[in-house]
Amino acid sequence: MQPTHTSTDAHARSSGEQSSSGPASRGYRLYLAIEFLVLFAGLPLLLYTQRYALSGRIVLVLAVLAAGCVVALWVDPAFERRRMWNASSLSKHLRSMLAVFALGTVGMIAVFAWWYPELLWSFPREHTRTWLLLMLTYPLLSVYPQELIFRTFLFHRYDPLFRDVRTKIAASGTAFGVAHIVFANWAAPLLTGLIGLWFARTYAQSESTLAVTIEHVLWGMLAFTVGLGWYFYSPAI
Repeated sequence: MQPTHTSTDAHARSSGEQSSSGPASRGYRLYLAIEFLVLFAGLPLLLYTQRYALSGRIVLVLAVLAAGCVVALWVDPAFERRRMWNASSLSKHLRSMLAVFALGTVGMIAVFAWWYPELLWSFPREHTRTWLLLMLTYPLLSVYPQELIFRTFLFHRYDPLFRDVRTKIAASGTAFGVAHIVFANWAAPLLTGLIGLWFARTYAQSESTLAVTIEHVLWGMLAFTVGLGWYFYSPAI
């Protein structure tokens, strides 16, 4: 990857990133646009077509991609490394995150109990060991790498492309949804695209990968448990 465009302004903009020392060149923006399409459209399509050939190695691909993003951010002097964790920001947002999650939990349980009672608790009830394994490994092996890639890296790396915070949120949510085509059903990319917008909003407000990771873990575990589990799980993944 080409090094990120250098930024010297010490003050964070409303987009949640530092402003650059000057407008990026047209050639550099074109390079970033191509890179963005390769990583967030081309790679998901490749993984989708090769999901069975990879046979369980997609988590490894995710880990390698996340590691590459971390290295690119770490060597970029314009990146504020505290954003990779930033626990101090969590307390400011945790109460509102939990309040929204509580309402969502009640709503999702009500929807499945009324319209899809056969799916309610089906994953933990019918495949308890698999569900438990997912609950244990999901936060570290899946969620944190995803948040590093789709929020922390995307927001900073593509700042010259998406200068406005709303545009960054839209790009992050869209990329997050497209990445889930690997599950080969309509629900996964649609639902993750929508929730990805919310996660991107949280990151933009908190500037904390930890905060958005916790939020992602909560909603992901809820989805696996309540009735959406099989839309986001495949033995091939």
